[in-house]
Amino acid sequence: MDPIYLRITWRLMPVLLLAQVLAFLDRVNIGTAKLQMATDLQLSASAYGLGAGIFFLGYFLFEVPSNLLLHRLGARAWIARIMLTWGLVSAAAMFIQTPTAFYIQRFLLGVAEAGFFPGVILYLTYWFAAQRRGRMTTLFMTASALAGVISGPVSGWIMSAMDATHGLAGWRWMFLIEGLPSMLVAGLVYWLLPSTPQQADWLDNREKALLRADLATPGQQQHTHRLKDLFNPVTLMFALIYFLLLMGLYGINFWLPTIIKGAGVSDTLTIGWLTAIPYLCAAVVMNLVARSADRTRRWGLHVGLAALVASAGFFATVLGDQRITLSLLGLTLASVGILSALPLFWNLPTQRLSGVAAAAGIAFINSIGNLSGFVGPSVMGWLIDRTQHTGSALVFLGITALLAGILTLTRGGTPASAQTAPGSH
Repeated sequence: MDPIYLRITWRLMPVLLLAQVLAFLDRVNIGTAKLQMATDLQLSASAYGLGAGIFFLGYFLFEVPSNLLLHRLGARAWIARIMLTWGLVSAAAMFIQTPTAFYIQRFLLGVAEAGFFPGVILYLTYWFAAQRRGRMTTLFMTASALAGVISGPVSGWIMSAMDATHGLAGWRWMFLIEGLPSMLVAGLVYWLLPSTPQQADWLDNREKALLRADLATPGQQQHTHRLKDLFNPVTLMFALIYFLLLMGLYGINFWLPTIIKGAGVSDTLTIGWLTAIPYLCAAVVMNLVARSADRTRRWGLHVGLAALVASAGFFATVLGDQRITLSLLGLTLASVGILSALPLFWNLPTQRLSGVAAAAGIAFINSIGNLSGFVGPSVMGWLIDRTQHTGSALVFLGITALLAGILTLTRGGTPASAQTAPGSH
């Protein structure tokens, strides 16, 4: 990697990685909390699925406006604001007393977090040309896998160790303790992240000029669209593919502890440790896949094949019913596939959009895709209540991943102009 890009990576990515770890943790720790709070709040599988998913209605409604404000006001201040807000709302979950309050808190958490992920994806386009961005996006999304590794054991330990402390259930302490770091890191983001390369005092004028030239490389931003063009068939196809991919991601995130419990494990702390295994494997493999994709510039091919691997993993988990080893193997394949596909996916639409259209386009695709976070957990909860078994929900996830793979391989590939762009330095 060129020295200038190495310095940019070390300046930006540790902060962004930490922020994404906390975002993911505060979003999905509900999966571990369910092991206790479902009994305390008398939540059925359907009610839990609805509450877990309603987060994404707030996320959907405020995503595009949030990303446009980031483009206008600057990444540093806006990302810091997002983190401060979601930390407060996440910590407030400790006060939930009823299912209705649970639904309201999850909706407000979605509103608070809206704009963070697509905002960072947009932010990376200010710093990294297309031939480098796949690895940076994957590095950023490695934080999701790392958060998955951390979330289960840490949440399980807090819930076990703090249960009944000062008369409060362990899950209440978990929300408070895991919400506070986001508020603290918001200050770190505001202090350390320049909004654009031109505002980076650690780059000299020559380096800024070289960076501008690299970002202007043919194939980097040659497709300029008006906002009304967001609704063309290509953009809608990307939104559908992302919708299907995220169905698998949130199926894993919100239901993994429940699936492991259904395979015969009852101890909360043990479940927490076992949930780390699929994410740990994914954290390693997804970076190897990204290197291959960036080297060959076949991002669409890698996304499609990874989705097919995820589909096979979901179906394998069904076959491993009541056998924890086989179930974990299937869940690991599913996690590796989904988490390898998602960061590379963003190389596809960012080849087609630029400027304000990119800000709105990325947010539009992300918003539509994240509606699967509402649909998926809700459908899974309904299927589990109807069948009294997680197998039907896993078949549902396997089908969605299969469709995502087929659509990507046949309709969602990288444009030829991007595939023939100059290689990385």
